[in-house]
Amino acid sequence: MLKRRYGDRSNWSRITERRYAQRVIADRDFHGYATLIEMEKVSEPLVVTYGDKEVCIVDDGYSWLQQFPHGNNHVVTTVFDENGKVVQWYIDICLDIGKEDGVPWFDDLFLDIVILPTGEVIVLDEDELEEALVSGIINQELHNLAWREVNRLLAEIDKNEFRLISLVDVHKKMLEGYLGS
Repeated sequence: MLKRRYGDRSNWSRITERRYAQRVIADRDFHGYATLIEMEKVSEPLVVTYGDKEVCIVDDGYSWLQQFPHGNNHVVTTVFDENGKVVQWYIDICLDIGKEDGVPWFDDLFLDIVILPTGEVIVLDEDELEEALVSGIINQELHNLAWREVNRLLAEIDKNEFRLISLVDVHKKMLEGYLGS
């Protein structure tokens, strides 16, 4: 079974104090959901390792903007540090995007793409995708869908045509006005 991930991350106990906002955005550049979590306090920072690089993605004052574009098989999470500087863009490949009890969600298809501010692009979790295929969690069709989406996005990123990144600041500013206190 695929893991369903919710935009509000309400089940994530690591975040002890948060502010959250979400909106449906429908304009000429984007149609879908956008969410913003401001992590005022966390129980402990979360640091991930990419090769020889350690990147903090959760800490006091950090925020995550998530963009759920309708009709696509990916969700973009932009991580900002306590100063509002982008730490990374994380692209989850997904089967579907929806909304439950008012909260956007996506069904995770294992593969991920990370873009660092240096321009480095990293594909993650190929082993998880292969394991899911072998164990019967997904079939060959879903396996192929995940790789098609990754390859399509990598081509857009390589040509500097992946437009969701250019909308991050606009969407973040839009949602900041809706944050609960």
